[in-house]
Amino acid sequence: MRRHRRAKIVATVGPASASPGMLKALFLAGVDTFRLNFSHGTQDDHARVHAAIRALEKELERPIGILMDLQGPKIRVGTLRGGKITVEPGETMRFVLSGAEGDAKAIPLPHPEIFAAVAPDHDLLIDDGRVRVRITGLGDDFIDAKVIVGGTISNHKGVNLPGTVLELSPLTAKDRADLEFGLRLGVEWVALSFVQKPSDVIEARGLIAGRAGLMAKIEKPAALDRIDDIIGLSDAIMVARGDLGVEIPHEDVPGRQKELVRACRLAVKPVIVATQMLDSMVGTPTPTRAEVSDVATAIYDGADAVMLSAESASGHYPREAVEMMDRIIKSTERHKMYRSIIEATQPGEEQTPPHAVAAAAADLASAVHATAIVAYTSSGTTAARVARKRPSLPILAITPNLDICRRLCLLWGAHSVLSQDVQNYEEMVAHATDLAVAEGFARERDLLVVIAGIPFGQVGTTNNLRVVSVSA
Repeated sequence: MRRHRRAKIVATVGPASASPGMLKALFLAGVDTFRLNFSHGTQDDHARVHAAIRALEKELERPIGILMDLQGPKIRVGTLRGGKITVEPGETMRFVLSGAEGDAKAIPLPHPEIFAAVAPDHDLLIDDGRVRVRITGLGDDFIDAKVIVGGTISNHKGVNLPGTVLELSPLTAKDRADLEFGLRLGVEWVALSFVQKPSDVIEARGLIAGRAGLMAKIEKPAALDRIDDIIGLSDAIMVARGDLGVEIPHEDVPGRQKELVRACRLAVKPVIVATQMLDSMVGTPTPTRAEVSDVATAIYDGADAVMLSAESASGHYPREAVEMMDRIIKSTERHKMYRSIIEATQPGEEQTPPHAVAAAAADLASAVHATAIVAYTSSGTTAARVARKRPSLPILAITPNLDICRRLCLLWGAHSVLSQDVQNYEEMVAHATDLAVAEGFARERDLLVVIAGIPFGQVGTTNNLRVVSVSA
């Protein structure tokens, strides 16, 4: 089941897509990795979906990645008298640390970490920025503010604090319980919400302890200030444009997306572009032209994957949304401008033997008109180093590790295959050609470029490449 595209598709599972039949339809339509959103549903719900995906994987004999997305801390106002209030620009209002019910003179905000971190002239955004207020004064248990953008504030609406770093762990008690549950199930990726600083990633890495890949969601401005460190500590990055677009100016989001994709390519880390990519397809069978351009832009940027959220989780047209995304990716990658744009945005290469060998493999494969690059990889790193180059031909990633095989379902250009470990050089070459033929990447007399680390099975080495011809 070979995908005839390089970028991958991640689809969120929800009520519209949780049945075994729909999961199969979505995979056949183009999904490479399924996302389980732990902000919704119970652990039992997610366990049933996980079991259905694993059964589908066994039926179709193709690896399928599973990403669990942790909810993270949710900062919300408390309960308001009458359920809601309306505020006008120029009005003054007060937030209080405690209180059962409130009004514009005492809105409950039961988050002491906010009172400890904010300062005058900081902004608070309520309900995804529909209401914006600016802090004018504060005490130990109150915050006074002036309304900049008015509107209606309802019970338990979310609060964002751009420019304020909160001393708050990204892992709540619920997240810790969900994390341990997901790791016991056997997910390949864990997405960490509310990342503000490198120590947030370190905390999560300690809990995961190598049992899954750690993906940092970039949705806070504070994370952008330490992005190189956060990328270095993570195994992958998600550009979570929803919350990020609330806390930074809308017009800055496209440029930040390009910066993040480029930084991840430089660091050899997969990157997902997410949120509202085909949002109108939640309720209609076709997207807007702007949404199509949005997906295409992520592909031109060189993103490893693009993601569907509500479109596949709760929308009326989940299969159609996946099919549309698949068509957009294929059309973009076939366009005559695609290669020149991808090559123009090529990040600088690290001057190390493993990176040099991987880059040489990509260039050599193109020069000799090979049909594929075959990468032996025990940790996924060799395949990722080749993918960083964004070669014009597919990458057949062979690994003896099932978890890595599934993780590679997120990597640009990689068609992962689970295979037994090879013991010597001759076996490596023979095995590479056999699998390339079996998986539909080569025929008799085709050329392949085979790249590996020797000694075999030693993580981190990428030091050998060879051109081989497929014999009868």
